Amino acid sequence: MKVAAIQMVSAIARDANLTRARALLTEAAASGAELAVLPEYFCTMGARDTDKLALRETPGDGAVQRFLADAARELGLWIVGGTLPMDASDGTHVFNTSLAYSPQGECVARYDKIHLFFFDNGRERYDEGRTIARGDTPVVFDLPSRDGHVWRIGMSVCYDLRFPELYRALARQGAELLLVPSAFTHTTGAAHWEVLLRARAIENLAWVVAPAQGGTHENGRRTWGQSLVVDPWGAVAAQRAEGEGVVLFELDAGRTAASRAQLPALSHIVL
Repeated sequence: MKVAAIQMVSAIARDANLTRARALLTEAAASGAELAVLPEYFCTMGARDTDKLALRETPGDGAVQRFLADAARELGLWIVGGTLPMDASDGTHVFNTSLAYSPQGECVARYDKIHLFFFDNGRERYDEGRTIARGDTPVVFDLPSRDGHVWRIGMSVCYDLRFPELYRALARQGAELLLVPSAFTHTTGAAHWEVLLRARAIENLAWVVAPAQGGTHENGRRTWGQSLVVDPWGAVAAQRAEGEGVVLFELDAGRTAASRAQLPALSHIVL
């Protein structure tokens, strides 16, 4: 199955971001991708954290959800829409939600980001808990690919990457492909991004597809980028350093099965 990890440098205006996302999704479809994954906050990187509140949507209704459904149906793609702000019903918070759409334009899975980023090094400070409500449920979904294999896909978002127990829970549910749409800061990305992604692949003998925000944004924030695909043995199979673009790679289900047969670590779990 050919996958596309889409890297963006999202701006403040939602509609401008959707226009750029559609162009990149079209490029992915024209290149033969079956699954395209957008980065975290693909639809907006607001001037302030609270800007998300004005753009929050309710399940099944909203401009971003219509965009994803229409793009999936018109392009014949499976699409995972990085994240968008979903109403948390308290007026002051939203869920940071990742949605998966089938080529028929149906929403087949929803994952609300569980782990909320906090970082303060004296120069940069981030506290997602001020505006983001915490999710609580690991999510997998099945994707029947054109070659007849049914991929079981585990969903996650950005800061989740630092919590291996989530990915082990996904692997226990049969996940063989792990998605990590992200907007890593340049500081933390330079230090930890690649090594964490490779570790999650190695631990779970699973493919990892990680589309990212990558560049200097209109709001002044700088994200790390390096959207990449990692194979089940932990090798980086494809990547893009910075800037907008599409990272394409053909995933091989047989490689997952072979890695798990050679090193059946998942069957040796004790704790």
